[in-house]
Amino acid sequence: MSLAKLHVAVLMGGWSNERPVSLMSGEGVATALEERGHKVTRIDMGRDVAQKLAEAAPDVVFNALHGTPGEDGTVQGLMDLMGLTYTHSGMVTSVIAIDKELTKQALVPHGIPMPGGRIVDTAEIYEKDPLKRPYVLKPVNEGSSVGVAIVTKEGNYGNPISREAKGPWKEFDRLLAEPYIRGRELTTAVLGDRALLVTELKPKSGFYDFDSKYTDGMTEHVCPAQIPDEITKACLDLALRAHRLLGCKGCSRTDFRWDDERGVEGLFVLETNTQPGMTPLSLVPEQARHLGISYGELVEMIIEDALAARQAGQ
Repeated sequence: MSLAKLHVAVLMGGWSNERPVSLMSGEGVATALEERGHKVTRIDMGRDVAQKLAEAAPDVVFNALHGTPGEDGTVQGLMDLMGLTYTHSGMVTSVIAIDKELTKQALVPHGIPMPGGRIVDTAEIYEKDPLKRPYVLKPVNEGSSVGVAIVTKEGNYGNPISREAKGPWKEFDRLLAEPYIRGRELTTAVLGDRALLVTELKPKSGFYDFDSKYTDGMTEHVCPAQIPDEITKACLDLALRAHRLLGCKGCSRTDFRWDDERGVEGLFVLETNTQPGMTPLSLVPEQARHLGISYGELVEMIIEDALAARQAGQ
């Protein structure tokens, strides 16, 4: 692919729980772009982000932010108002996809299998279990498994859950409670309008939480996943459908839980990430690499998608 030399502002950092990951993603993107001859302005997002973007006046913004407010539609709306071209999904898609409840409302009516569950105020969980154990508690509006906990039958946080328990949900007022699905962790990236591969994630201990995602050696990535062809096909199909139904742009990554004792009936979509990580341990670059797409080429393809969408008025 030949992409004209551009001035790219790489937006990274911010103040979410995922700031360290965003800084790694952003630096990787910025370095790759410089190596390919593009001019790069690095912007560590603060409250003056609009001023910094206006001063930079880039051809395109590579949005390498993770979490709020960079992934929830806030920054997207700002850049829309400023008339900037930027990578990844737009404001409306970002608002929906980061909210697990809204995502279910957008996908489940179209036949995308997702776990059941319900929204609860955090204070409620200390009175009684919202679901039959085992179940999963997770914040409604966070990514990278921030704040996720598995509540077991054995009462790992007390039974009922103790207010003194050191649960990762402590800083969140509202939680999504979902039935725990036994089995295997799978994920599929979509680039443009193409589902790439299926990766199986095998954490060395516990489950695929924030530390397992971003600490080298804590999770084995099996890419492509050693799973039946029908499960591979289902993952690719569901990831692409979710990408399209949500209106994602650039690249996305859809995460699955698969109960391998139930065949394709045991496959459930957990969420679709509209701004997947671009760190050395991240899954989208890994899947692209297995298909012969280098990191630098991947970054340029995401930018090219943004430029094409802008030209098409999307």
